[in-house]
Amino acid sequence: MTFVEFKKTLLDADISLPKFSRLIKVSDKNLQAYKKKGEVPNTIAVIAKSFAEFHRLGVDYRELVESLDLTAKTKKGVGFAKKTVEKSTEKSSEKPDGKDKKKDPAE
Repeated sequence: MTFVEFKKTLLDADISLPKFSRLIKVSDKNLQAYKKKGEVPNTIAVIAKSFAEFHRLGVDYRELVESLDLTAKTKKGVGFAKKTVEKSTEKSSEKPDGKDKKKDPAE
């Protein structure tokens, strides 16, 4: 499905792109990226077409989708957040008696 067809299908489903993205818990930015590619993935096309058909039949698809309690996926380890050093990593270089594993050259 082309991005233009996708947008028309959303109109048939009586939902805007931002509302569609919030409903299915997919970033609006990700959906807008398909505009550059010219096509939307099959799964997104199927969802949009199903929503349009549900709307035509008078089925409240929004309520159905909201009942799924979907959660937005987030990327982990991305961005400029400060990294925290785990204490377990620091302790792993020590012996159980508290002495450092590395030998002191003076010994």
